[in-house]
Amino acid sequence: MPTLEQARRWYAAADPVHDFNHIQRVLALAERIARAEGADLEIVRAAVLLHDAADAAPDGQSDRPTHHLSSAEYARGVLAAEGWPPERIEAVAHCIRAHRFRGNEAPQTLEAKILFDADKLDVLGAIGAARAFAYAALAGQPLTGQPSDSFRANWQKQPGEPHTPYHEFLFKLSRIKDRMHTPTARALAESRHRYLADFFDRLAREVNGEA
Repeated sequence: MPTLEQARRWYAAADPVHDFNHIQRVLALAERIARAEGADLEIVRAAVLLHDAADAAPDGQSDRPTHHLSSAEYARGVLAAEGWPPERIEAVAHCIRAHRFRGNEAPQTLEAKILFDADKLDVLGAIGAARAFAYAALAGQPLTGQPSDSFRANWQKQPGEPHTPYHEFLFKLSRIKDRMHTPTARALAESRHRYLADFFDRLAREVNGEA
């Protein structure tokens, strides 16, 4: 079984959005959900520890759009070296391949649904706000700005339009709670969603001098 100390080394050079602290938060959530839903804890833990182990950084050097695939392959190597049976390695690999919000592979197993849910809960609430701003800073994007009408209507940005944290809230974060798979995660997502929605509403009003 991969350990936290191994994971600490895997994420030693990660950016603040996908670092070891993120792994620890997702692990705590995933274990909580797994116990409530009756999932295989070993599969869940291994998948959490390895889910961002390759190409997750938004630094222009890694291949973030396919990091779920790279991380799944990395996990195969780690678990094979530990002597895991092929079917359990594939169970972990599926969890990792299916965890990306913009990915093409939907979670099919309970364990994959739990990794997806726990990973996405970490982009909601207070930590979600912090991560949205950290991601924008890492990507060289401004921290505030009004999304265009076309972006609000169909996610199409105007030429030169940035991708601010508010853009990310509208495009992704505001829709996360409706993508939860497990009852436990859906309950947790409600309060985190409300906090984040209130935060971005307050931010927009402050930017406009209304609050």
